[in-house]
Amino acid sequence: MSADPLNRAGTPQRGTTSQPPTGPQAGAIEVRRSARRRRTVSAYREGDRTVVLIPARMSEAEERRWVNVMLDKLAAQESRKRLGDAELAERAERLSAQYFGGRARPASVRWVTNQNTRWGSCTPAEGSIRLSHRLQGMPEYVVDYVLLHELAHLLVPGHGPRFWRLLEAYPRTERARGYLEGVVAAGRLPHLPGAGDE
Repeated sequence: MSADPLNRAGTPQRGTTSQPPTGPQAGAIEVRRSARRRRTVSAYREGDRTVVLIPARMSEAEERRWVNVMLDKLAAQESRKRLGDAELAERAERLSAQYFGGRARPASVRWVTNQNTRWGSCTPAEGSIRLSHRLQGMPEYVVDYVLLHELAHLLVPGHGPRFWRLLEAYPRTERARGYLEGVVAAGRLPHLPGAGDE
């Protein structure tokens, strides 16, 4: 994802990497300045963080503005890529085959908008899995973990040792759980007033 701002004259103000001020959509953001980059600004996701590449001469104010522009562009791009129910069901089938030998076979897998206190749910008797719409736009490994968690309930209904042994096969279980715990914790933080809130 790249954009072409006006090339402004000036001297590089910092080293090659900086951390911009945090905002409501900031998350983990790394800004990399490059003396070779003259006009373009680009951004991409690298694991759990967003990397924004900017010209070294850009002022701090321009940096903040372009970071926000690029975050908005990435979010719009990712929202177009979100999985629909059919793709979610296909993904569940692939995950079941890869981690559970295909033994977990849901009758339905779909997004729902009425789950605001949990990430997913499963009704083993019906074979139905529902994922909260709040997961849409989160990293793929997080969605995969929640899908695997619900698929595991088709094989083991409770959260006993057998259930958790099933999830040990997924290498990003702890990382995904940490990510979700961070989202929950961030939701409990008080709103910090910004400049426009006065």
